[in-house]
Amino acid sequence: MAWLNYHHLLYFWTVAREGSIARATQKLHLTQPTISAQIRTLEESLGEKLFARSGRRLVLTEVGQVVFRYAEEIFGLGRELQDVLAGHPTGRPSRLQVGIAEQVPKLLSYRLLAPVLSLPEPVRLVCREDKVERLFTDLSTHALDVVITDTPLTDQVKIRAFNHLLGKTGVTLFGVAGLAEKYRRGFPGSLAGAPLLLPAEGTSLRRSLDAWFEQQEIRPHIVGEFSDSSLLKTFGTGGAGLFAGPTAIATDIRRQFEVKSLGELEGLEEAFYAITVERRLRHPAVLSISDVARSRLFA
Repeated sequence: MAWLNYHHLLYFWTVAREGSIARATQKLHLTQPTISAQIRTLEESLGEKLFARSGRRLVLTEVGQVVFRYAEEIFGLGRELQDVLAGHPTGRPSRLQVGIAEQVPKLLSYRLLAPVLSLPEPVRLVCREDKVERLFTDLSTHALDVVITDTPLTDQVKIRAFNHLLGKTGVTLFGVAGLAEKYRRGFPGSLAGAPLLLPAEGTSLRRSLDAWFEQQEIRPHIVGEFSDSSLLKTFGTGGAGLFAGPTAIATDIRRQFEVKSLGELEGLEEAFYAITVERRLRHPAVLSISDVARSRLFA
């Protein structure tokens, strides 16, 4: 039976946390050659490289990131054990590791996840935004508990996971006061030639917007395309063009970005999903996300 050397794991974990072997030597009171040799031994025992060089920096490989997450848990439990033996209550919260697809609006993510922090049992949220393909991979290895996305899992993605519809919402156009006033008259026909900021091609909302404008036979002037939803809205706040957002958080968008609503794009809807490896939701925090979405946000 292969045994994991926890001293070697500790050296690896310290280097990853500190960002370099040089800084880790100060924490561990060991020499650089000693730490380097111990990490190489750990890599050999695991059969995987944990670090790669990027210029003069050490960066974690994909396997290194997985090992680091486990090391965080292992040494966190070790500290908790010491606290318990010393008679100190830990109040250790459970962890909810959430992957958020990069095209999901930040405000919507906040509205979905904030109630988790008010649950009777404390929960520590660990949120990571990334491309949905990478998030699904991490979900399949249980590195994530749930993925929040506007794109349902399809048969083309070869992992065993399940879609849980959180809700659907209309789509509203927004703009700074001057643009909103100008293009609100005769809406939506007034959008012909209007400056428009769009999500990047390939996203669910972009496909829906392209189809909607095609169906309405309206040709707006596309000013820019953005993969980051917050950057898109920042350009919108600066008056560069009109932009679309979920009607469910229209009040939040108007308040945070200081913009006005032009109107809702009739017949256009966005759907949002929680993707988990469970056919039925069981995690209390994920259940609370679903309940809030269905009873309040998308009600």
